[in-house]
Amino acid sequence: MDVEGASQRIDDEASARDLGADRRGALRMIEALLFASSELLSLDEIRARLPRGINVRSLVKELQGIYATRGVNVVEVEGRWGFRTAEDLAYLLHREQVEERKLSRAALETLAIIAYHQPVTRAEIEEIRGVSTSKGTLDVLLETGWIRMRGRRRTPGRPVTYGTTAEFLEHFMLTSVGDLPGLEELKGTGLLDSAIPAGFQVPSPDDSPDLREEEDPIDDEHMYELPLEGDGPLDDRDDQTG
Repeated sequence: MDVEGASQRIDDEASARDLGADRRGALRMIEALLFASSELLSLDEIRARLPRGINVRSLVKELQGIYATRGVNVVEVEGRWGFRTAEDLAYLLHREQVEERKLSRAALETLAIIAYHQPVTRAEIEEIRGVSTSKGTLDVLLETGWIRMRGRRRTPGRPVTYGTTAEFLEHFMLTSVGDLPGLEELKGTGLLDSAIPAGFQVPSPDDSPDLREEEDPIDDEHMYELPLEGDGPLDDRDDQTG
């Protein structure tokens, strides 16, 4: 090999080492940012803290693979990233919980309806469930942070519409509501009777924050003064913990 060729090879090897070092350095920076943040970070928020020219999405995915088998995982929720305890080790932290509240059957049914049918009003929830839904059921779900008031339906009475939140996705380890089980999955787990009516379909959930054409925004100033469309009769299943 001539001197010029040997020199080029040495330069190429040095460049490769530099690129490798830069990539490892960027990985460490992203790891530090995710570890130090108490909240999930978007790719733009991570990118703003790193040197220019770094492929943040590729590196976050690589970091996710590195931590896939460890005690903490890199998770994505609605396009935001962070460290969370591995799902199979969550039981280790149960002792640290101040209080555990088991949702009633009514609350679970209501939460499922909101997740699949959002945006949905209280009257629509009652129509799907076939029974009245008490104000307390929605209050509990609002307190958990798993549902939110989205807007007001452009119909008489202007009822409030409800949808799920990022906290709902994080609690149930979902990247998006599109990860909720479909018809065949629900049947396979026994949550749906195999002999369901012909034509029955599970809705395709959509938690887009954008208001629909039939929704008006809620004035933030009066967000917590909204009536929940009247108290109505108590749900006869609210006291069950099924």
